[in-house]
Amino acid sequence: MAKPTLRGAVSIASNSYGMPTGYGQQVKQLADRMVRAGLKVANLSNCGLEGSLSEIRTPYGPIAHYPRGYKPFSDDVIPVWHEHFAGQRPELPSAVLTLFDVWVFNELEFDGNILAWTPLDHLTLPPNVQRFLMRGNVSPITMSPHGQRQLEAVGIDSTYIPHGIDGQVMKPTESAFGVKTREYLSVPEDAFLVSMVAANKANGLVHRKAIAENLLAFSLFRQDHPDAYLYLHMEPSNAFGGFNLTALLKRVGLTDEFVRVLNTDVNRIGYPAEALAAFYTASDVLLAANYGEGFGVPVVEAQACGTRVITSSWCATEDLAGEDSWLVDGQEFWDEPQQSWFKVPNVSSIHNALRLAYQADRGVCDGAIKFARQFDADRVWVDKWVPYLAERFPV
Repeated sequence: MAKPTLRGAVSIASNSYGMPTGYGQQVKQLADRMVRAGLKVANLSNCGLEGSLSEIRTPYGPIAHYPRGYKPFSDDVIPVWHEHFAGQRPELPSAVLTLFDVWVFNELEFDGNILAWTPLDHLTLPPNVQRFLMRGNVSPITMSPHGQRQLEAVGIDSTYIPHGIDGQVMKPTESAFGVKTREYLSVPEDAFLVSMVAANKANGLVHRKAIAENLLAFSLFRQDHPDAYLYLHMEPSNAFGGFNLTALLKRVGLTDEFVRVLNTDVNRIGYPAEALAAFYTASDVLLAANYGEGFGVPVVEAQACGTRVITSSWCATEDLAGEDSWLVDGQEFWDEPQQSWFKVPNVSSIHNALRLAYQADRGVCDGAIKFARQFDADRVWVDKWVPYLAERFPV
């Protein structure tokens, strides 16, 4: 076994390890590498485990798995779970690492060290986010250069560490489930395929992923491009507070003839990452304009598979889009609950980006792949996490 390079106890407060969510996947990537480096790790779940303590088997050893609490974001159990975990190892330096929106933690009563890996998805810094990050026991970690610039503007120091992707899986991939990907999707090989990969989760009124604006823009685009198809890799129902895609598609004039939606039966089990890589690769462009992103993993994953992207020219995606991408414009939109500004992507700007993508060279884009390499999880671990953690948990 390799000699440990870090010594400490870290409780990761987020989704459960390995859940098919952005947070769940990041927890898995980070926890595996932390355990391999010698840290003792616990996962304080706010989604994915309920009712009793459990154990997660990583490739490098087990980690403690604590269930969600009574409050919606489980901030009620973070102090007691961390004390239970770290209290068994009093000789080790310890910290809670949060991987979630930090405004939910403003009522958190905890005096220990907090490493806050923070999504900042607004044009302006929400006051409740700023209030938490200014606590004396909080060390902010920003996921994007946008987030770091935003904190610098109000005098808050932070460390930039982006999300990582599995470069061994997210690469040009020709088939899904043993067949050519377009055959699996029933999309002609010579069609122009636009894909959207996003969580259809919202508050029932405002959808941060700009689902409606993107669909309307595609509908307008298809009026002049009848060879265009659309693949939606997202839950089609409004079960999670998102939009009813069946109704919305009908309202913008899109039909089943040229729209494909993910297989919900497969999705409940979980799509293999290799299949998602194949969907990205089969697409001519990923459509990912949004109101604001704290990171935006699909934007990077698509580029790693050689697929160019259309996304927003603000917040995190401004920095996640390589020079082969298309950035859209938008209009400011006030988020009253957060007392901050989002930005709504302009439908005509998305429409124009689709036309440019249609006219561009198709096939695997080497420039996009090269750009995405900086986000490979192993590279992020070595270049960013190891130096950061070594300062706090030296052997």
